[in-house]
Amino acid sequence: MSDTIDQHRRRFFGVAAGTIATAQLVMSGSANAQPSKTKAAAMRTNKPATHTSFASLKQIDAGLLNVGYAEDGPADGPAVILLHGWPYDIYSYADVAPLLASAGYRVIVPYLRGYGTTRFLSGETFRNGQPSAVAVDTIALMDALRIEKATLAGFDWGARTADIVAALWPERCKALVSVSGYLIGSQESGKIPLPPKAELEWWYQFYFATERGRAGYDKYRHDFAKLIWQTASPKWDFDDATFDRSASAFDNPDHVHIVTHSYSWRIGQADGERKYDDLEKRLAESPDITVPTITMEGDANGAPHPEPGAYAKKFSGKYSHRTIKGGIGHNLPQEAPQAFAEAVVDVAES
Repeated sequence: MSDTIDQHRRRFFGVAAGTIATAQLVMSGSANAQPSKTKAAAMRTNKPATHTSFASLKQIDAGLLNVGYAEDGPADGPAVILLHGWPYDIYSYADVAPLLASAGYRVIVPYLRGYGTTRFLSGETFRNGQPSAVAVDTIALMDALRIEKATLAGFDWGARTADIVAALWPERCKALVSVSGYLIGSQESGKIPLPPKAELEWWYQFYFATERGRAGYDKYRHDFAKLIWQTASPKWDFDDATFDRSASAFDNPDHVHIVTHSYSWRIGQADGERKYDDLEKRLAESPDITVPTITMEGDANGAPHPEPGAYAKKFSGKYSHRTIKGGIGHNLPQEAPQAFAEAVVDVAES
């Protein structure tokens, strides 16, 4: 789930009035983001849970990994990379991807390390969940797919990864959509104690840092994930088929190690790899993000998340924030695909 900072349009094209009623957009920030009049005009309307599959599923060697990913849209279209979080997978974007493809974008949705069909190329590679390592995976995937520059969008781990790429490699990031905003942190900030109520929200971090927690997550990973889905999106009435479609991604042989290492590393209870030290040092300085950005939040996000005002100044380029109403929780792309796709088009065309 997303860290708090330092630890701590309006009409959608072709959307029925009933959809608007459940996904109102509240706009704020330095940019008066207006609907794009070009690609977005071609975007068809989707309601949540319309799609249960992708146009194509592929594999490619990229850096340390053989990455499983979904692809949709024209091969020569402007690239959009959609990044999922924990405990979620590429199906968070099953409705978003065809919307963007219908507007002319080449859409790439990868399984992160430790999820789905993504595998390490070597059994000797350390199963590292450091945020900087996941960001390097994204750059490696772009290189393998010969994508020089892309619009990046994500939530949870995916938002953090997109933030990091935008901050450290702005030349590779055309624009950014980040649910819950600025999620770049550091191991040192993660060591700082929080008030008890805030610590309670992060209970699983401490659980994962123990042998009992790692064994428990391994044994009950599907039950664990369903609990997080329910608490992070308390008003999302997902069905068993929707959950099961994503839960199969957690059967990846490296999943438990990647997840538990990531959260243990964040609070200083696990070591990372020295080769990422320079990147982590730069991230610890909380670098500003200069690329055009739209941040988003659901009005019923039950996961710990910062308030928009806490991070707005970290985005020094063209910027706006949107709060999506109608009981939208943490998994915003899957719960409100139309609003999410619209934000991607708007920022990509800005």
